[in-house]
Amino acid sequence: MTHSGSSLRNRLSQPEILLAPGVYDALSALLAEQAGAEALYLSGASISYTRLGRSDVGLMSVSEVADTLAMLCDRVQTPVIVDADNGYGNALNVQRTVRMFERAGAAMIQLEDQSYPKRCGHLAGKSLIPADAMAGKVRAALDARACDDTLIMARTDAIAVEGFDAALERAELYVEAGADVLFVEAPRDQAEMTQIIARFAHRLPLLANMVEGGNTPLKSKSDLQEIGYSLAIFPGGLVRAQTRATQAYFAQLIAEGTTANMLDKMADFTELNQIIGTPELQALGKSYDPQEGTS
Repeated sequence: MTHSGSSLRNRLSQPEILLAPGVYDALSALLAEQAGAEALYLSGASISYTRLGRSDVGLMSVSEVADTLAMLCDRVQTPVIVDADNGYGNALNVQRTVRMFERAGAAMIQLEDQSYPKRCGHLAGKSLIPADAMAGKVRAALDARACDDTLIMARTDAIAVEGFDAALERAELYVEAGADVLFVEAPRDQAEMTQIIARFAHRLPLLANMVEGGNTPLKSKSDLQEIGYSLAIFPGGLVRAQTRATQAYFAQLIAEGTTANMLDKMADFTELNQIIGTPELQALGKSYDPQEGTS
């Protein structure tokens, strides 16, 4: 069986940019896969938004993310990139995180150079660990993985904290430490994005993070490919879209006391069961136990 990281590595070597939608649970992952996504991005922010109803300020634990990742990977075949925040501690914690996430099925594990409390890359008030400490975390992650096909992505949040030039210098250290993919977070304009590409794109794949309302200009997949990125994520777009849809649903339900006027905006009972594979699951159960579902 091909390791999902090997498939992802091969895909990133192709000329066309890879788009990875942000997901946060098994159902959102399944729907993205059914829509044709070639990779999925398990967003720490989106897990925090949906499981905790809280901001992305480092409240999620390593075990909560690992459990979510395992449920995704049990349901879908599409390679999953997982946001591992700052590794949940020092280099030894990073190694434990890598082992946990690799066992859960991650194709790529993303690590950032923030200290505590970590924050969303587009929130103010971030602080960083020393660059050499982060380079050590990258090396620790590489040493901890059981399979070389499990990709390690290094992210720097330095643009907002230390400035653009410092971010490039940090990124250089992380590339030298052996990162498979590089993520320079929150460039403020296309000129900065172009400089990042010019310095690093000939050496390893680069990721662009598209956050609606964030610090980086919101661009399309084709725009980002033209700039030179290999991978684009839209990590929180689904939650933002669902928030509006859910607000409208509850407002109408509470006002009207029924869902009868919303059926055109819903998957009904039968349709939802088709989407999630209930008939196939029932048939599989019956193949093992002929009495399954007969009572």
